Amino acid sequence: MKVRVGPHTLKFAMFRRKIRQYLPTPEHFDQLVWARPFKRFLAHPNIWALNRKSVAGGVAAGLFCGLIPGPFQILGALMWVLVAKVNMPVAFVTTLYTNPITIVPLYLIAVAYGQFLLGEIGEARVSAVPDWNWSDWGGSTHAMLDWMWSMGPSLAVGLPALMVTLSVLGYCSVRLAWNIGVRIAVARRRKRVFQKPA
Repeated sequence: MKVRVGPHTLKFAMFRRKIRQYLPTPEHFDQLVWARPFKRFLAHPNIWALNRKSVAGGVAAGLFCGLIPGPFQILGALMWVLVAKVNMPVAFVTTLYTNPITIVPLYLIAVAYGQFLLGEIGEARVSAVPDWNWSDWGGSTHAMLDWMWSMGPSLAVGLPALMVTLSVLGYCSVRLAWNIGVRIAVARRRKRVFQKPA
């Protein structure tokens, strides 16, 4: 029995094929002098793959590393990507959920999460986030650490707990959504096959 491919499946396949045209190949890294020493890592196919495991892992990496204090989110996501071999562009883009507008509410949630986990031990007041001065990395990092320290154990426990929670939820959500999408596509395909006139 010949199975017909539906329009949604074709569109997704065309989308993936189009994206792959812009993804780097191992030969691409040979042309970049700075990238040659890292070709072994950067040319790994999983880092650029558009499958459920790689994309879900990239989302998990981005959600976890997006809460790293200071401008180290991309560096943290890169290290995760190189170790776990998950989708690098997805990981980098996902870190952008933290920005000057969202960082304070997210840290307030982290403090509240820490207080919930610690009970009465965690009592903290959230002060204003210090401005990051790109010309003074040392001073800015020190100010950021002082800001975090001022919130006590609530943030020290709540922030890592929130990072892990968001990462796990993101990974599971992508896997679940992907599986649902595949099941819907298969169900539509079967329906078209059975409805096809003899």
